[in-house]
Amino acid sequence: MDFELSKPQKLLQSSVRELLARECPTQRVRELMATETAFDEDLWQHLADQGLLGLTLPEEHEGLGLGAVDLAAVAEVMGSCCLPGPFLSNHWAATLLAASGHESLPEAYLEPIVDGTLRATVALLEASGDWDPASVTATAKAQPASGGYRLDGTKLFVSDAEIAGLILWVARLGDELAVFALNAGIANMEIEVMPAIDATRKLYRVTLADATVPADRLLAGGEQARSALTKATHEATIAACAELVGGMQWISETTVEYAKSRQQFGKPIGSFQAVQHRCADLLLRLESARSATYSAAWAVQEDDPEVDRLVSVTKAYCSDAAREVASSGIQVHGGIGFTWEHDLQLYFKRAKSNELLFGDATFHRERIARMIIDRQ
Repeated sequence: MDFELSKPQKLLQSSVRELLARECPTQRVRELMATETAFDEDLWQHLADQGLLGLTLPEEHEGLGLGAVDLAAVAEVMGSCCLPGPFLSNHWAATLLAASGHESLPEAYLEPIVDGTLRATVALLEASGDWDPASVTATAKAQPASGGYRLDGTKLFVSDAEIAGLILWVARLGDELAVFALNAGIANMEIEVMPAIDATRKLYRVTLADATVPADRLLAGGEQARSALTKATHEATIAACAELVGGMQWISETTVEYAKSRQQFGKPIGSFQAVQHRCADLLLRLESARSATYSAAWAVQEDDPEVDRLVSVTKAYCSDAAREVASSGIQVHGGIGFTWEHDLQLYFKRAKSNELLFGDATFHRERIARMIIDRQ
């Protein structure tokens, strides 16, 4: 395995960096945070015009047909600027659609997602807080009279549900897992805003109470649903880890520059050994997280047999590392690092948000332990 990005991947990463430096400076991030949805139609269209909304989607659906390593390279840049809006949730949903194996729904929805006219999200997490799809309790019941399904349940922390035109709803159909493609705003659907530590991504509670949908809204069921959800969540988890790497890169660079310029007792604080040790720890955690992320991205891209373990190892490490890097950055900055005026707080909140997204370190360590036990 060669973890050096190829020339096309470096060019892709550079083009995204130039786009976001121009269209999404920190001031724009702060402006979007203050809005109800943190969504900018013009910025979203710029992402669509560069093909980023269909980065890993098949070419037959107007996607670029690239792999998880390319996705990680792009997401790292997005993390370095705390990109607001629904990119991650939208990618998760689009990948789930593409992997579902449904005859018509992917064709109907993927092209509008790629060109930016439709946004989608996934409703999975429930009151248990468990990211394992096996814990889903929302129900779907077949209605023989109409041929459709009745859906009931409440989903929590659904990213960007307010601006999504399509919500992929994960439910229990008898003893099997099922995924339904629901147009936002259907009868008996209620969407409520929830508090979130990261204001660049809005979270919502979505409730269905005796909501009836046609039979063709069933996107996938049984083993196909589990397989599609696993594939989509692997890609989305890699993107979240790459975002954490990008954020750690920004924190590390900013902290080192501050340590060089901040004077204390007539000397730059970077000349003190305790500060030097913290900066060295930042670099160690950053590079370790980057190596783990691209290793796991390669495994996802190549369908490696160890992909489940590698994704969990990466998410567990990146979750802890990003939190520690953000905390160390604040400590080196001192009081100014804890203020609203300094941009460091944006990256601390993104680190904490992504730490919990798709399962925190504890969730993934337990998952790894179960894998080890199952092999014995």
